Amino acid sequence: MLKEKAGETAGKIWNALDGTEGLTAKQIKKLTKLVDKDLFLGLGWLLREDKISTQEVEGDWFIKLI
Repeated sequence: MLKEKAGETAGKIWNALDGTEGLTAKQIKKLTKLVDKDLFLGLGWLLREDKISTQEVEGDWFIKLI
């Protein structure tokens, strides 16, 4: 069940990032309406699959599709 949720959450994040130059974690949270733990679950999935890159900018994470 958790694996399914991680995949679905990763899809929401992917859709939010698609067509952008990247977004901050706060922007993704706002667009997807995800809580922190679900956001990080989906980001972890995408990182493991080498689908995103992350960078810390001014205390927030900036995420973009690879």
